[in-house]
Amino acid sequence: MTEETSPGEPGFSEEALEAGRLLFAGDATFVMGVVNLKQLPPADRTEVCFAGRSNVGKSSLINALTNRAKLARSSAEPGRTRELNYFDIGEGQLYLVDLPGFGYAKVSRSQTEAWTRLTKSYLRGRPSLRRVFLLVDARRGLMDTDEEVMDIMDKSAVTYQIVLTKVDKVAKGEVDKLASKIADKLKKRGAAHPVVRMTSSEKGWGIPELRAEIAGLI
Repeated sequence: MTEETSPGEPGFSEEALEAGRLLFAGDATFVMGVVNLKQLPPADRTEVCFAGRSNVGKSSLINALTNRAKLARSSAEPGRTRELNYFDIGEGQLYLVDLPGFGYAKVSRSQTEAWTRLTKSYLRGRPSLRRVFLLVDARRGLMDTDEEVMDIMDKSAVTYQIVLTKVDKVAKGEVDKLASKIADKLKKRGAAHPVVRMTSSEKGWGIPELRAEIAGLI
């Protein structure tokens, strides 16, 4: 896969791509880490969130979108994100929320259950949440935990979209085959957005398209 054939179809107009660029070219700041739903900021703007298994590349993707190396902290330790981390994008235009990863670090069972309850409650009850971007490692495909989260969002009528990460690590034919297979599964799910986005934080593939996708929700 080369930059010229980077994935992300269907495409966007130049205006949409520019709107996405401008949104993420503005200020991007960490706002707060939420460990209890009572701490949530006012639902006064569009909100999107990133969900996915630990080590799927959420932090790297957030940093690539905002063009900031260390806005979201990544770690070799799976499950470092243990809160709902809120980021302000574009000077109050958007909240981007980084959810705790599935398959948490080695902590107590009660702590894992607490994070799971927090995440589920957030997904079910946040009125300003426009879309969940469910990140899936292109090397592994959809896993049982991914489908469990999809079940929650289907039942709660929360719109979600699959974003494949690390597509530079897999042959283009295999990535296309995986995206097609996932898209077929999504047809049977009521809350799923039909388009599977494909990204590489390292190579920058699919980043302008994902910015445009997010900007279009505001």
